[in-house]
Amino acid sequence: MADQTHVLFVEDDDVIREATQLALERDGFAVTAMPDGLSGLEAFRANRPDIALLDVMVPGLDGVSLCRRIRDESTVPVIMLSARADSIDVVLGLEAGADDYVTKPFDGAVLVARIRAVLRRFGHAGGGDRTETVEDTVTGGVLTFGDLEIDTEGMEVRRAGQPVALTPTEMRLLLEFSSAPGTVLSRDKLLERVWDYGWGGDTRVVDVHVQRLRQKIGQDRIETVRGFGYKLKA
Repeated sequence: MADQTHVLFVEDDDVIREATQLALERDGFAVTAMPDGLSGLEAFRANRPDIALLDVMVPGLDGVSLCRRIRDESTVPVIMLSARADSIDVVLGLEAGADDYVTKPFDGAVLVARIRAVLRRFGHAGGGDRTETVEDTVTGGVLTFGDLEIDTEGMEVRRAGQPVALTPTEMRLLLEFSSAPGTVLSRDKLLERVWDYGWGGDTRVVDVHVQRLRQKIGQDRIETVRGFGYKLKA
């Protein structure tokens, strides 16, 4: 398991859990599959997986609550699984700290592609692939925007001299904004650059992450340009 990417998969449907586990293992992942949120939390703490794949509707401790518990302890990437694309659970999961979501029923190849896309952002291998880290994609230096300081070498952010804890996805999003301050970046462009989507994606992923980033670096630091996207105030 040490040489494989370790996936924690929490799903209460036996058929989906077993079939998905087999599909992921065929693609080279090591999988720990659990039927409920409480056992999933125990498995997370015991195994410290490379990525967590959480169904929203699981018994004991629902997927959104489990995501919050994981995010309190770790920045490990989290993908939520939701049965409905328009469900409020999707937004709740993203607000809880999830990095992405996949709608059920899903195609196995699409799920693997989304997992690998998230892992690339976090610098993990996807089923044995060696990929770049966040540090490989930026130029070293300290960028300053008002009371906000971004150390692109140390991957650290400070606001008014105090450290700001960001997840890797939030850090990549901030780096995209800071690389072109004052330039409007569309949601589609951010999906492509930050989430590594080579296909159309749900822009709610961008909106929720921008909202979370604003809460940490200042509500007025990132401006919404209605009908176009977002920009970092220079």
